[in-house]
Amino acid sequence: MASTSIRWLDKTQPQTLMMATVIMYINAAFGLLDGELFTLGGIGALVVIGQAAAGLGIANEKKWGYWLGVGVTVLFLAILVQYFSFVQLVNLLFYGALLALLLHPQSRAYRKTWFR
Repeated sequence: MASTSIRWLDKTQPQTLMMATVIMYINAAFGLLDGELFTLGGIGALVVIGQAAAGLGIANEKKWGYWLGVGVTVLFLAILVQYFSFVQLVNLLFYGALLALLLHPQSRAYRKTWFR
């Protein structure tokens, strides 16, 4: 049997995907520390766990990881826009940047070529 190792970060990926992976891990960690798991009736848990799983999936070149990352980011952006307050402006900017990194042409081209 061939042993497969799980990567937490793939430095051979384009900078856009690598940074998106790191940002998803950081967002998940801050969400965990902030108690986001218990907010919005379970949607907070979906976002925190989804970002950590998406980061892991992208680092291991899985299509599901990429699409999970896009979906969770869009979901959280929609929540931020719906419940917008000036305090959430920084969150809105960071999640917008994360979505831009994931949907960047370089990220999409790499996903089409290498992800399984």
